[in-house]
Amino acid sequence: MSFGAAEIVLITMLGCVSGLMIGCIGIGGVILVPALVFLGGIPIQVGIPAAMFAYILSGLVATAVFARHKSIEWSMGGLLCAAATPTAFAGAWAVSVVNPRWLEVGLGLLTFLSGINALRTPHAEDLSNHRVSGGAMAAIGAFTGFASSVTGTGGPLVLVPILVAASVPVLTAVGLSQIIQVPIAIAATAGNILYGKLDLVLSGVLAVSLTVGSWYGAKLAHSVPRGTLRRIVSVVLVIVGLFILVNVLWRLTQ
Repeated sequence: MSFGAAEIVLITMLGCVSGLMIGCIGIGGVILVPALVFLGGIPIQVGIPAAMFAYILSGLVATAVFARHKSIEWSMGGLLCAAATPTAFAGAWAVSVVNPRWLEVGLGLLTFLSGINALRTPHAEDLSNHRVSGGAMAAIGAFTGFASSVTGTGGPLVLVPILVAASVPVLTAVGLSQIIQVPIAIAATAGNILYGKLDLVLSGVLAVSLTVGSWYGAKLAHSVPRGTLRRIVSVVLVIVGLFILVNVLWRLTQ
């Protein structure tokens, strides 16, 4: 596709905003693909592969910031990444043959209900001793890889609600959501090259803008009190869950 100057500016702004949200609260990729489609007029089959490619660089940068602050549980992250990689590749294939709307409905419900649960349930700010079993973590990673690849959300949107619902500390959940972006994005991009389309111009603009936003967002996440960050994440989960459900309902009526 060819893009004019105004379209490049719009795409850059969308990437920066989305990256800022991903880096700070792990949730932001959900707005990127719909915005590219509805505001930028970009076909969804082009928008999803470009977004997935962009998450590689932005995920690496955000992971580096969280790692520098020692906010990543590497043992949990390793299991998540190992389980997510093959299913992300499978999800890229599914994009080319499957209508993902019903998966999006489930994703919207999961996100919305996780936010409601987090708002209603009192939690101590420090739950660093809470652990999820290895088997459960592998299952979560596998589901996250497939669902993220199919919907073009990069990983954090799927992973954060699940971990928040499992009472994982919010900063830990956001940190894990950064690292899981990388293998998911690499596997999905490989699948998209084989089965779909990869627009290099769109991918490059998104990669740069998402990375800038993610870097600032990751720095911001470590300057906000844990309790405040948890409340922000919970409210955004509710809003994003409603957004997904309304968006899917609107498309089903067209």
